[in-house]
Amino acid sequence: MRAATVIPGKPDSSAVNELPDPDPEPGELLVEGLLAGVCGTDEEVVGAAHGSAPAGKDRLVLFHESLGRVRYAPAISGFHEGDHLVGVVRRPDPQPCAACAAGQWDFCRNNGYTECGIKELDGFGAQLWTVEPRFAVPVAHRLGDLGVLTEPASVVAKAWEQAEKVGKRSYFAPRRVLVTGAGPVGLLAALMGVQRELDVHVMDRVSDGVKPDLVRELGASYHTSLDELGFEPEMVFEATGSGEVVFDVLRRTSRNAITVLLGISGSDRTVRVPTGALNDELVLDNDVVLGSVSANLRHYRSAVQALDNADRAWLGRLISRRVPLDRWQEALSSESDDVKVVVDLRD
Repeated sequence: MRAATVIPGKPDSSAVNELPDPDPEPGELLVEGLLAGVCGTDEEVVGAAHGSAPAGKDRLVLFHESLGRVRYAPAISGFHEGDHLVGVVRRPDPQPCAACAAGQWDFCRNNGYTECGIKELDGFGAQLWTVEPRFAVPVAHRLGDLGVLTEPASVVAKAWEQAEKVGKRSYFAPRRVLVTGAGPVGLLAALMGVQRELDVHVMDRVSDGVKPDLVRELGASYHTSLDELGFEPEMVFEATGSGEVVFDVLRRTSRNAITVLLGISGSDRTVRVPTGALNDELVLDNDVVLGSVSANLRHYRSAVQALDNADRAWLGRLISRRVPLDRWQEALSSESDDVKVVVDLRD
């Protein structure tokens, strides 16, 4: 089989390698890789910003966003040949902390978790891969290739869950939601807000093209500047990772607002912030700011449900470009109308 690989920590080591077909361990599923989604984390691993290979290996099979089809399933696995599924990215610490032991490895306390395609586990960028049934999430066959959106949608489903749990600390009846960033995560956050029948607003810097169109087709409002809002949002999902945007947003939220940070800045750039005024605003307004990353099984299942309830044509437009496995590096180069780029493993 062929796979997209890299030597972690070594720039310019990306390749397509011929690897032995995997031999599933007792109880494991053998999966035919269909698609792998590409995101900024993959760019960082390829660029040697972070990432680590499995023990005893030099190369790491890339990609953590997956869609596969079961080729072999043990009788007691709950899966059948031909089922579509995705693999869970983060796995619990082998010597689990309390959170991992409770099935909440997305909240691992000791950094001993592993992550497929990122940290010490091969990813899903291969034509065949194996997975334990407990780390496989079934995807409705009718979603077809759109199932590759499950992993980013799981991160968003967790963010919504966390925000709504925080909201239950007191009376909370949000009406207006702001999403900053119209990439895949931002658009999926907007989708889940519309599904909750909220008034959703999305802010991004591009003024035309597919992203504004996708927002408006959802029935949400699109803005290119926070100055255009004209209101104070009760909930914010921040997906740009820009320090300037984060702090500008925090100055504009309503009382009792909840802001969820989903973007990573990846930069040591210093941003001047009036920390005293910001502190006073957060305290006096009962505001909450929280970070959210990764997901557990509950969030994957919520993501599958959200995708299944969405308009298929709209979801299809999120997958803006497909790159064959033999040229997977092209997926790392942004094009003007890119939303979600995927690598097709089936060629």
